[in-house]
Amino acid sequence: MEQVLAVVIPFVIIMLTGQPAIKFLKKLNFGQQIRAEGPESHQTKAGIPTMGGLIILFGVIISVLFLLNLNQNILLLLIITLGMGLIGFLDDFLKIRLQRSMGLSAKEKLSGQLLLGILLATVTLVKYNSYQILIPFQGVININPVLFFLMIVFTVVGTANAVNLTDGLDGLAGGVTAITAGSFALLTALLGFIELSDFSLILAGSCLGFVWYNSHPAQVFMGDVGSLALGGALATISVISGTEVFLFLIGGVFVIETISVMIQVSYFRLTGGKRVFRMTPIHHHYELKGMQESKVVARFLLISLIFSAIGLAGFYLI
Repeated sequence: MEQVLAVVIPFVIIMLTGQPAIKFLKKLNFGQQIRAEGPESHQTKAGIPTMGGLIILFGVIISVLFLLNLNQNILLLLIITLGMGLIGFLDDFLKIRLQRSMGLSAKEKLSGQLLLGILLATVTLVKYNSYQILIPFQGVININPVLFFLMIVFTVVGTANAVNLTDGLDGLAGGVTAITAGSFALLTALLGFIELSDFSLILAGSCLGFVWYNSHPAQVFMGDVGSLALGGALATISVISGTEVFLFLIGGVFVIETISVMIQVSYFRLTGGKRVFRMTPIHHHYELKGMQESKVVARFLLISLIFSAIGLAGFYLI
């Protein structure tokens, strides 16, 4: 019953508060700034309220306070999640205040993310005497403490930015995060991390509630406050449970989106302006090829389900 409530309560909270929150964001004139170089169809989205990630965070926080004990793991999860959310909030606020598509500088955002990653890595190293991670289809392996530290920082920063890059189509980031969080709810429960499993379910329920308003045509966008917070939450769940490698497999859509950007930027610089994709992150490539936004999202969600199935199989077949 507890697991059912962990999904239902945040979903109901967001369903009840979503519409008033959207009206409030509209009243504050917190409209989305659209990149001029983006797909032409996206220009119609200009002015749709952003910073909807605050709605997600509200659902998560209230549900956690109602359902979970605030032990060390949950407090650490909240610190990293809200810390990433704060970075995203500042970025979104500056975009709106300055009326441009860029808020904080890349250096400023990365510095904040690194600090949170270092905090999580330090706490994790102090808390545990062994440095072990679980590898899909393989089992537990011990790794060097320095490598362990760097891997945690990379996981936190990389996941936050990967979810942020995925947040480009209506319902995409929220839907993929819901699938990924749901998979981690099962994985962490099997590993005995019941509080992490419940938090994952709360995360999934909050994302499902948000997708109700964010699905095409979106009434609200999550903004960086939502995408960075969600990425931070997923990363922290994987770090505490020692399943960082599973995150890169189960969250395969996030990885693909990030790699597409890395390939595009590298190839552009090496060739003096040529491109591999019409536009990145890769979901925009398919849009520019003529695929409808809703179809791109549906297919990416199916791919996410496949990655989740592979990741869970990687645990069962150890």
